[in-house]
Amino acid sequence: MQKTDIMRFKISIVLTIISLCSACLRAKVAADIPPMRIEVATVRTDTVPNRKTYIGHISANYEAVVQPRVNGYLVAAMFKNGMPVRKGQLIFRLDGRQQRANMLSARASLESAKAREIEAKNNYDRAIPLAKINAISQAQLDQYTAEYAAAKASVNSARQALKNANLETEYTDIYSSIDGIIASSEAHVGDFVGPGTQFSVLTTIQNIDTVCVDIAIPMQQYLQYSGRKTLTYDNEGLLSDINLYLADGELYPVEGRYDYTKTNVSDAMGTILLVVVFPNPDYALKAGQFARVQTNVGSGKPFTVVPQQCISQTQNINSLWVIRPDSTAEYREVTLGDTFGDLWIVEKGIENGETVALTGQLKLHNGAKVIPIKR
Repeated sequence: MQKTDIMRFKISIVLTIISLCSACLRAKVAADIPPMRIEVATVRTDTVPNRKTYIGHISANYEAVVQPRVNGYLVAAMFKNGMPVRKGQLIFRLDGRQQRANMLSARASLESAKAREIEAKNNYDRAIPLAKINAISQAQLDQYTAEYAAAKASVNSARQALKNANLETEYTDIYSSIDGIIASSEAHVGDFVGPGTQFSVLTTIQNIDTVCVDIAIPMQQYLQYSGRKTLTYDNEGLLSDINLYLADGELYPVEGRYDYTKTNVSDAMGTILLVVVFPNPDYALKAGQFARVQTNVGSGKPFTVVPQQCISQTQNINSLWVIRPDSTAEYREVTLGDTFGDLWIVEKGIENGETVALTGQLKLHNGAKVIPIKR
């Protein structure tokens, strides 16, 4: 054997010894590192409500149309467009001179009818004793009787005409019939308004003490969550815990309630419309406003749930670390469902009663020994 070969052999032996020593040192160091303490939680089965989100728009509870009952020139509009008005508040005034003239004429006609009634009554009263002594004929008595009856009827007719004239005079002042928000009017001061004119409708008033939102539920979901095989209009109890979120994501502080189910099913979308209502005493909500409604639909179902803290999501892969009974870690991919509060529904990949890691996920590897600490 040449010196060169001997030298190479010695060097290889030395390197092998160094490598073995390093491995022993690493094993000793690893053995000296205590198991990592991590927080863990137990996987459980819980009844989770079918929490669904629906997008819609707020609408008024109902709307009143303001229509003048008499014709006349508009002389005043006593409101501000888009502002609240109260029931009984004066909002429009028409020129009532013609109606007042008609009322005076009707009053005069009533007085004239009363005078004719008095005359007819006097003639009738005088005719009765004369008829008893045959001083006048029965035909004359019948004539006086008929004239008296006609006079009384004329008084009643004139009295009713006066009431109608008084009503028409009152109708020149138009009051709000409900509390709500009044819209702008296309009629302006000086326009001739009323039935049969261009301005037969002056404006509308929206009642928004309570506002409505339509929830469109696909028929398949409706039948599934309601537990029925056919559509019903009695859906009280189908929705619960109804919350409204505004366009900026803010939660409306008052919870809603189910009101009624609309009669028609959408042909285009195949959905059933359930109407929910929210109290709006301060008029904070406006008709037409965007709304996002979250509600529980139907009764809850049992699902396997874990804390959201234990889930890792990377490149569309959902995973967690399972702590085996021997306190070693195991990496596991899972299939997730919906969230419920701070919990996540796990549809596949883990079983009820297993233990999952809540902390230290970045430091774990398969088979790593840990000290689990129950939260």
